[in-house]
Amino acid sequence: MHEPILALEGALDSFSVALLRDGEIVAESLSKQAALEDGLRLVRSRLEAGKLRLGDLGGIAVGTGPGGFTGLRITIAFAKSLAFGAKLPLAGVSSFDIVDAAAAAESLPRVTVIYGRPGIACMRRTAHDGMRVACGPIAATLARVTSEGEEIAIIGATEDVQSAARERGLSVHLIPVGTELPAATLARIARMRPPAASVHEVAPDYGELPAVKQR
Repeated sequence: MHEPILALEGALDSFSVALLRDGEIVAESLSKQAALEDGLRLVRSRLEAGKLRLGDLGGIAVGTGPGGFTGLRITIAFAKSLAFGAKLPLAGVSSFDIVDAAAAAESLPRVTVIYGRPGIACMRRTAHDGMRVACGPIAATLARVTSEGEEIAIIGATEDVQSAARERGLSVHLIPVGTELPAATLARIARMRPPAASVHEVAPDYGELPAVKQR
């Protein structure tokens, strides 16, 4: 996708907006609770900081989840409306890819953990033999993506996942999560990807809520 890129992310820790222009990032975040009321104001402030109008953009990028349900719904709606109204290309990027961007090359199988509601997580295992993705209660989900007693690296982990890993006999190496705002990482990823053929092709991943996802 061509710059300038406006990136919106609301499935992870906060609602964040970033503007990528000439390789430079201008980013800011809000609490998820403030996203509905102040989200578009934040978009406007990032465009003004870059001295741009919406029509000057090369495209819009949006985080597609999994993650927090409410923040994801709001962000997808904002991104699709802005892209459709301004006739701009839209690219969707998974939360797994955003969190994984902080991980260096890793020889161990890597499990990326994304949290939605309490006690529920989505996990993606990446290894030489491919990927496995599962969502649901933490212990059961970890069991679906790992083999008992193996050595793994975890990124995005919390104490809950570490406890479940110990109970499963896993040897765990923790990968620190990056400190960059998710929207800034999202913008950098989107720059390297083609946009969707249509804004309607960009769909949210609601993780453990397949009934909602299919609507």
